[in-house]
Parts: sequence; C-alpha cells; structure tokens
Amino acid sequence: MNTILIIDDHTGFRVKARAILEADGFTVVGEADDGVSGLAAARSIRPDLVLLDIGLPDIEGFDVARELAADGPPPHVVLTSSREASSYGPRLESSRALGFIPKDELSGAAIRALIDGARNGT
Repeated sequence: MNTILIIDDHTGFRVKARAILEADGFTVVGEADDGVSGLAAARSIRPDLVLLDIGLPDIEGFDVARELAADGPPPHVVLTSSREASSYGPRLESSRALGFIPKDELSGAAIRALIDGARNGT
C-alpha cells in the first residue's frame, strides 16, 4: 500500500503532507482541495490510500469517506484535522476510515501504524 491521494482545502498542508509522506517512501499520486474533486480524483486515480481532511468546504470528510466506500473496493481512508479526535466523538469510531491522525502528528510512521493495525485486525 504505497500510493496516496491527499484531499485537503489548505494548500500549505497539502505541500507539507506530500513532502513528509514522500520522504517516508510513499508515492503521492494526486491532490484535491475539496470533496467533489477529491471523489473524482479517487475514482480516476484509484490510490491505495486517501488522506482526507474532515473539514472540507463543500462536503464533510465523513461523507466523502462514505461515498468512497460505496464505490466498490474502496481505497483505505485516513482522516485528518487540525482539531483533536475528541472533537468528533463517536463519529470517528463509526466511520469506515482506518483511523485518524491530527495534522500536526502526520508522518509516514503514523500512516504505516494504521495500515499495520488494519492488517493485523487491531
């Protein structure tokens, strides 16, 4: 699982996330700045994983994740936000995402830990 699509409305975060993830051995295959273009990109690029901001300007990240899951074999989704996980309450647990990483804690190791947890059923 190596290819990643970044969906986030902040250009600065997309640039930073791309640099961090590529330095950690991932291949960033695309970026999108809102939910509609993110869904289109995910459907055409078919990345292994989508790094998905919860607070998008047009469609909430939880809804984008739900749409991706309805498309057939979905990419894995990692939700991110500048807000803490506790701000989202049970919505995080009930989402189909691999997990959540706060934006200021993003790293390749954090992504790999979520992927490994999914593979090991934890």
